[in-house]
Amino acid sequence: MVIGDIYKNLPTLETERLLLRKVTLADTAAMFSYASNEDVAKYVTWDVHRSMSDTERFIIFVLNRYNNEEIAPWGIEDKETGSFIGTVDFVSWSTNHHNAEIGYVIAPEYWGKGITTEAARAIIRFGFEQMELMRIQARCFVDNIASQRVMEKAGMTFEGINRKSMYIKGQYWDLKVYAILKEEFDLFY
Repeated sequence: MVIGDIYKNLPTLETERLLLRKVTLADTAAMFSYASNEDVAKYVTWDVHRSMSDTERFIIFVLNRYNNEEIAPWGIEDKETGSFIGTVDFVSWSTNHHNAEIGYVIAPEYWGKGITTEAARAIIRFGFEQMELMRIQARCFVDNIASQRVMEKAGMTFEGINRKSMYIKGQYWDLKVYAILKEEFDLFY
């Protein structure tokens, strides 16, 4: 399998409460609403968005990745309201080794409602069923308890801490690593 096989026409995924679909420029204002929030940006690799043009540039970057058949995020849409509320994606994919890493971000008004777990579980299922993956992992800053809970509720197992494994925002960060294997997925899901 090659990356373009999936990303040349990124499929829409549906869960009980969500549509996972391509991000569009129409999502700019909704994305800016959460991406400009310091609490949201605290635990992600990117800096807080200071203007709508920051968000628009990011969305154009994503659209170019879709066009180039490269890894890019799904937008998370609340089916009940039609609101764009976040993104979930494979931040990396090693086709040779059949493993990938997921990442996610969601608007704070949706925190604590199981939405992020629902989105993460959907792409984990997609990864094992459609991408021929053997292992899916996720990492988070050690003090990001909410992200750890998402990983655990998505069926991932804590594997350890990668010490000072990421340098962003002017400092080195320790990252907790969680993962789920295909055989665990078959039992858990």
